Amino acid sequence: MPSFKIEVEPDGWQFASDGSTTLLEAARDAGIALPSSCRNGTCRTCLCQLLDGQIRYRIEWPGVSAEEKKAGLILPCVAIAQSDLCLLVPFARHGI
Repeated sequence: MPSFKIEVEPDGWQFASDGSTTLLEAARDAGIALPSSCRNGTCRTCLCQLLDGQIRYRIEWPGVSAEEKKAGLILPCVAIAQSDLCLLVPFARHGI
C-alpha cells in the first residue's frame, strides 16, 4: 500500500496516510485532532483548504459546493489521500 505524507499548516505538523483511511482518521491515529463532528461529510465542521496534492472522496457528493471545490476546500472526514498533501487547518490540535 502507498504511504503519503500529509502536512498540516500553519503549524507544520505531519502525519502519514496509507491511502485507505480518511484524513481525519489518519490524523487522529498520529495524535493530531482536526476539527470534526458528524464524520460523514454533512456538517462541514472539518472543512479546510487543500493547498497541494490530490484526494478522492469515499462518498459520491460531500457537503462542498462546486465553488468551494474550485477554491480547494475539502472535508477531511470523507477525504482519502491520493498523493502527498498540504492542508491548511488553523484549528487543528496536536497531542490528543
